Amino acid sequence: MRALHSDPRRITLKHLRSGLVIGTALTAMIALTSCASNEAPASGGSGSAGASGGAAITGTLNGVGSSAQSNAQTAWTKGFQETNTGATINYDPAGSGAGREAFISGGADFAGSDSALKSEELSGSFGACDGKGIDIPVYVSPIALVYNLDGVDTLNLDASTLAKIFSGKITKWNDSAITALNPDAKLPSSTITPVYRSDSSGTTTNFTDYLHTAAPSDWSNEPGDAFPYKTGEGAAKGSGIVAAVTAGAGSIGYVDNSSAGDLSVAGVQVGSDYVKPSAEVASAAAEAAEVDTTREDNDTVVTIDRKPTEATQYPITLVSYLITCQTYKDSAKGTEVAAYAKYITSTEGQQAAADSAKSAPLTGTIASAAQAAAATIK
Repeated sequence: MRALHSDPRRITLKHLRSGLVIGTALTAMIALTSCASNEAPASGGSGSAGASGGAAITGTLNGVGSSAQSNAQTAWTKGFQETNTGATINYDPAGSGAGREAFISGGADFAGSDSALKSEELSGSFGACDGKGIDIPVYVSPIALVYNLDGVDTLNLDASTLAKIFSGKITKWNDSAITALNPDAKLPSSTITPVYRSDSSGTTTNFTDYLHTAAPSDWSNEPGDAFPYKTGEGAAKGSGIVAAVTAGAGSIGYVDNSSAGDLSVAGVQVGSDYVKPSAEVASAAAEAAEVDTTREDNDTVVTIDRKPTEATQYPITLVSYLITCQTYKDSAKGTEVAAYAKYITSTEGQQAAADSAKSAPLTGTIASAAQAAAATIK
């Protein structure tokens, strides 16, 4: 999804009028590992019944999608089930593309996706919906550039150099383009192994959108869930990227910041500065994002500025979505999904994700839009 700053149909989130309707149906989202999701929930917590203002929810919700959301989904599942002890949430972090496919076919009650529903997907039918699916922003997080390079504790990169590394045009760590950005680093002459997502991934969409927007002459490929090159090593899911970089000396990959762990993380050039991922700079990027006003009511899709000039923003920030039906064929299922969506978008739910996944809680207009959308699910 590319930012179109000159498009009059798009407006900046921080300047949205309070009366603008931007609802989006949020789905029942919860991320547990498949085994953890069925554990008996702890009692006595404050959960989503309080957020939704209704009676405790019972029943089972099945979600599939974004591996970037995995840690947040675990936190949301725990918080929701603490209050709704009769509810079971299952979330399979199979990837954004797999999540959208499962939801569209009716094989999942909701999807988590780091890229919004595409026009061709919206033109078809949705198995569980009486109508179309909608996107609700629920998770804001920076994408970290993780690397494994012995003796190099600080690494700075710009969009052009990253595009050349991940397309295979730069193959050595002591390439002149890298040394120019890191004059004080002792860069080896060893080979670079770029690690990319081999599965259909919304994280890839966000990363390639950054490369295409910020360095178009070096990355001509349009953004997409499928990584366009086979240079280096492919790995499935964010956990696969982390494992490959951890095991591979001289490797570099891109992963949601919640999964970076103890790996070294590169800084990204913004203006004359270099910015590392954090909740603060991701939050600033989300607040400056634009909303696509060409979407249907309650289908809230935003685009991040990939070329900010102020180091207060991080250009490789992803806004990840809960994809649900606006109206479910099964009204009981709609009630369950709505309750979970209200919890996820609540202040409590957003803080739970921030504590667990280092994400940026939704704030301001984007938070209001997400909460309004969640309230319309039925």
